[in-house]
Amino acid sequence: MSDPWQECMDHGVEVTKQAGKMIREALQKDIAVKQKSSPVDLVTETDQRVEQLIISSIKEKYPTHSFIGEESVAAGAPSVLTDNPTWIIDPIDGTTNFVHRFPFVSVSVGFAVNKEIEFGIVYSCIEDKLYTARKGNGAFCNGVSIKVSGQQDIHQSLVLTEMGFKKDPEQFNTMLSNIRKILTLPVHGIRSPGSAAVNMCLVACGAADAYYHMGIHCWDMAGGAAIVREAGGVVVDISGGPFDLMSRRLIAASSGAIAQRIMKEITEFNVGRDDQ
Repeated sequence: MSDPWQECMDHGVEVTKQAGKMIREALQKDIAVKQKSSPVDLVTETDQRVEQLIISSIKEKYPTHSFIGEESVAAGAPSVLTDNPTWIIDPIDGTTNFVHRFPFVSVSVGFAVNKEIEFGIVYSCIEDKLYTARKGNGAFCNGVSIKVSGQQDIHQSLVLTEMGFKKDPEQFNTMLSNIRKILTLPVHGIRSPGSAAVNMCLVACGAADAYYHMGIHCWDMAGGAAIVREAGGVVVDISGGPFDLMSRRLIAASSGAIAQRIMKEITEFNVGRDDQ
């Protein structure tokens, strides 16, 4: 008997590769940049073209499936996760990197059924690294099995987060304070590659030991969360509760011990939800 979700994943991988090719070609040309909600919230024509490519290809093959896409939501589409098979798409995760030609730019695709992620696909297209994970089947980079580092000691850890301007001064100060707290534990260091999906894949393959973030979106997290879990890592809410795809926050780590220690150090701030 055929596995319908595996067939979906195979199609998702093919269209993600096509999207990555489109992004690499766009990097050879002038990039037209528009501003969304703030001077640091950017979108390009390529974001919109890539999302259209992915969604139209999948809709043609699976017309009854649902979609949550970053640029569709920006244009007014709802961001609601139902039990229906749902593709959660970030056409360019790391748009600011793309604009500056900083080399961590990814296409992120997550697929959920009954609100549970069945598989994730992240293509770091400048690096030409294709990360994939299917629930219960492990995680892979370019077809080779990957595992988290398994690090248990926060003092021996390399931690990832993202930092940027926040209009709310209290949130901005809390973000900076959290970075200071983590650095002074001490840890080996903090890095900010600029793509949430790439950050999670770096944890999944053992190149970093944890990633925490407040203020991202379901399309940033869906693909990478599947890959971290299948690589043997943990993905939890900032508060320590279960990971909630619509919560806009997470800790992805090589071990429960690392996740717990980050949880203990950082202060939460309200970032709202994607489904509100």
